[in-house]
Amino acid sequence: MSKKVNLKSIAADLGVSVSTVSKALKDSYEISNQTKERIRAYAKLHNYVPNSLASSLRSQKTYVIGIVIPEIVNHFFSRVLYGIESIAYQKNYNLMICLSKDNLEKEIKNIEMLTNGSVDGLLVSVAKESFELKDFKHFEHLIERNFPLVFLDRVPQELNIDKVIIDDVAGGYKAARHLIEKGCKDIAILTTPSHVTVGIDRENGFRKLLKEYHIPFKASNCIRITEKEKEDLTPQIEVLFEKEILPDGIFAVNENYAAIALKIAQKKGLKVPDDLKIVAFTDGLISKTTNPTLTTIAQHGFTMGAQATEVLLNRIHSKEEFSPYKTIVVSTNVVEREST
Repeated sequence: MSKKVNLKSIAADLGVSVSTVSKALKDSYEISNQTKERIRAYAKLHNYVPNSLASSLRSQKTYVIGIVIPEIVNHFFSRVLYGIESIAYQKNYNLMICLSKDNLEKEIKNIEMLTNGSVDGLLVSVAKESFELKDFKHFEHLIERNFPLVFLDRVPQELNIDKVIIDDVAGGYKAARHLIEKGCKDIAILTTPSHVTVGIDRENGFRKLLKEYHIPFKASNCIRITEKEKEDLTPQIEVLFEKEILPDGIFAVNENYAAIALKIAQKKGLKVPDDLKIVAFTDGLISKTTNPTLTTIAQHGFTMGAQATEVLLNRIHSKEEFSPYKTIVVSTNVVEREST
């Protein structure tokens, strides 16, 4: 039976200290590259496996980050997760991912499960139902406990905590400006109910641009879409195409709404972009595969995930009793394709 390899045995066999072995395996700048390579080669040859439980007990850390997001089959959130994982991997952290499915009760249960000692900190994109019911007590309790928490994308503005957000207002503004620069004079918006903050922010940017160009905002050109699980959104969006005078431009606050609008327009015999131009928020797979492809506002989910993870890990490992909370804003840009 082969002997069990641990830090102590590696150190003894290579004639170095246990501390040197530990730092080398953690890629510490204090250890020379030559020594690191020698220690890593030895550890790999002897199938050394770190004792993560012992390490976490010594440091009182689990080295796990908890993540609560509405859904995972979504290009934006998948990019956010890639960004989170890229930083977590570098810092030797694992991820525990939960889905709220935009349900308040499920979000609360996820938070309770993750914060029972399973994770060192949380990254959360808040469920739509939490905003609708204005219920953030589960987060307020965490803030009172000084539990490391960072909100990303969908954030309750009234809570004083670290946040990483997309510049949704500027994105809506850029979308409207792009449509106007392409010659549109009667622009509609496909947006969310008023409790969904990201949709409202994008709408506010859209309205701001129209006001600057002295273009009236028509209530009949604003379609607020309510979503239920597995519901076909086509009937809600079709309302826009039943008007006597159809708009010549559409800004959709997500690419799903835009793709549905494109399909309806084509069924009505409209040519995109000749008769109707469309801009969508979120530069995902849908926008790249429609025919014609969709012009989008890119929101850089990878960057958001990476920056949120950096903020969270700094909070987890901070030796200060308290440091001011910060809000990081990720910029957007127009990606022009065939729909404009």
